[in-house]
Formats: sequence, structure tokens, C-alpha cells
Amino acid sequence: MVRHLMSVHNEIPVVESERLRLRGHRIEDFADCLSMWSDPAVTRFIGGKPLTGEETWARLLRYSGHWTWLGFGYWVVEEKESGRFVGEVGFADFRRQIEPSFEGIPEIGWVLAPRAQGRGYATEAVSAALAWGEGHFNGATTGCLINPDNLASIRVADKTGFKEFCRTFYKDHPATIYRR
Repeated sequence: MVRHLMSVHNEIPVVESERLRLRGHRIEDFADCLSMWSDPAVTRFIGGKPLTGEETWARLLRYSGHWTWLGFGYWVVEEKESGRFVGEVGFADFRRQIEPSFEGIPEIGWVLAPRAQGRGYATEAVSAALAWGEGHFNGATTGCLINPDNLASIRVADKTGFKEFCRTFYKDHPATIYRR
């Protein structure tokens, strides 16, 4: 089984920008991911509550499943110079029960650890992921779902070419769909 996991990770492309490296998740990333996802400031606009270790582990397994089954998914974002964990960025098909539907539209998402926020890392990571996605998705429309109170993520979406498509609700909470 370990060999299988290793082969999956070898298939996940590494994407680099000026300061960042996007790479597949590894088991040893769990502690950094748990620290980020259990922080109430991080999850305030993403689900509204901190994640447990079990929920974070399920999230990491879902990322691997995306790469294995769909050929795209989420990357760990790390500083190239130091190798330090910055956050996560990537594409998903979450099969959300939302109107209008995301069906057939790769959904990009991003999340940064608090210590990495405010440095332009989110815009840089999203731009790098979108550049990869341009080739992988043959220029298809991509979308993202953002809580309307999450002004920092709205700025990242604006800077990377997303435009507001519609306002809706997801799991009884206001949400805005952006498309590019």
C-alpha cells in the first residue's frame, strides 16, 4: 500500500512560482494541515467551525482521491526558500448540492495558515494553480465559492481574474459564486 501511495504522489505535478512550490500532500503534512484547519480564524469563512483531526484526515484523503480519480486536486503550498508550510490550493469536484450547479466546472479553492497571510501568497498560489489549470482543463471555465464576508478571498479572486457570477446559499449560508 505504501508503494501505491508513493506512485500516486509521483503523478501529482509540482508547480512553482517565484516564491512558492505547490506539491502533493504527504502523510507528514498532517500536523501542519491540522494546525491550520483547527484554527477558528482560518475556518471562520470556510464552514464556520474548526475541524477535528478526524475531519482534517478525511479532507487529506479526499485530496488524494481527487488526484487519483480525476487527475486534479489540491496541493500543499510551501515556501520554496524555507520549505515551510503556507497552506493549500487546488481544484476539486465536491459535487456540491448548490444552485446553480458546479457540475462540469473545476472549482478552485485556497486556504492559508495565519502566519502566511498578508504576504501575497494566496494570489501567487492561485495564479500558479490557474496557470496549470489552463493547460489541464483546456481553457475551460473555472469557478470558486466565497463567503460574501470574506473580503481577503474576494480580493484574491478579483486579482486573479474571477468575476462575480451570482449570489446563492450553500448549506443555509450566504455564498457568492465567481467564474473565470
